[in-house]
Amino acid sequence: MRRSKLEMHVDILKVLAIRGPLKLTHVMYKANVNCSILKEYLDSLTQQGLVEERNMGKRRVAYAITKKGVTVLKYFRELKQVLPIIEEDKREAPPLF
Repeated sequence: MRRSKLEMHVDILKVLAIRGPLKLTHVMYKANVNCSILKEYLDSLTQQGLVEERNMGKRRVAYAITKKGVTVLKYFRELKQVLPIIEEDKREAPPLF
């Protein structure tokens, strides 16, 4: 089942909240996101002030969630509890012929 962009952004924030700060490859594996897509999403999250880049020595960059990112993640969890998302029935659809 494919995740929406919102779900992928939230998954990245969750990984950084639980494990962070992490290098790009670690975020990629923990959030299960393609590298090129991850870079795009991290750029977006950084521009919004939800994630920050941290220099960890020579040419080594780690990503960490900001206070604003933690707040957004908290609100998303609360919203999800109030408006539960109903998963689609995973049974096969009957043939159309």
